[in-house]
Amino acid sequence: MKAERIQSSSHMDLVSQNRCFGGTQSVFRHRSEVCDTDMTFGLYLPPQAERGSVPLLWYLSGLTCTHENAMTKAGLQAHAAQHGIALVFPDTSPRGEGVADDDAYDLGQGAGFYVNATREPWKAHYQMYDYIVRELRALLQGAMPVSGAHGITGHSMGGHGALTIAFRNPTLFRSVSAFAPIVNPTRSDWGRKQLLAYLGHDESQWADYDASLLLDRLGWHGDILIDQGDADQFLDLLKPEAMAQVIAAKRQPATLRMQAGYDHSYYFVSSFGEDHVRWHAERLKDQ
Repeated sequence: MKAERIQSSSHMDLVSQNRCFGGTQSVFRHRSEVCDTDMTFGLYLPPQAERGSVPLLWYLSGLTCTHENAMTKAGLQAHAAQHGIALVFPDTSPRGEGVADDDAYDLGQGAGFYVNATREPWKAHYQMYDYIVRELRALLQGAMPVSGAHGITGHSMGGHGALTIAFRNPTLFRSVSAFAPIVNPTRSDWGRKQLLAYLGHDESQWADYDASLLLDRLGWHGDILIDQGDADQFLDLLKPEAMAQVIAAKRQPATLRMQAGYDHSYYFVSSFGEDHVRWHAERLKDQ
């Protein structure tokens, strides 16, 4: 579909739109005040959204991804249509002219880690925590047929984002799950490098972005679903054992499944995507 200007106070540009499992898969671009650059996101509205507001499931992607990866590879739309929930696929970082970057794949553009950066050169644009929690949420609530019942999930760096955002905002999210999440970044090379760059040397500031530390400190009001492949090539960086230890110590209702033979790819995500969408749909029904 040819891109057109959306006539609304939200000031979003419709980049593309396709019919998908009876609903619509759209891509929008908008000016982010929080990140001080244009941001792009995908939004799937199931056919039920034509009759009224529906619950919303957030999917946060991992390192090197854009809004597009999970939107095209995870196969979640068919399950969302079946259960009548919308899906939003945000980008993983700010992008554009003047936005700081790094030659490494795991820092800078494509690697926002869902934090609010406080150090130069990152703090001018890398405010991904506020972008997800405040700005994009408000934009969707104001412009789209989505209800206040939100769940959140994600993969790898996005699983880290989903867990940390949910644990810190229990009134905003009813449900949380993750695929192969980075759960203990303060003790992992996938975390220490980025938290140092974005937040500085004071490691006490890092704890707000570590899912294992947050669960231990704050708990969670519901149950948690985590899937992890035992053939994941990044298993030592993800540290699922850290989350398992906290779950056991806190007696936190949770299901952490080690899936035999599965790696870190979207083949893994798509294999268990139906389980996660159904799991969220059950918890997002009106109470």
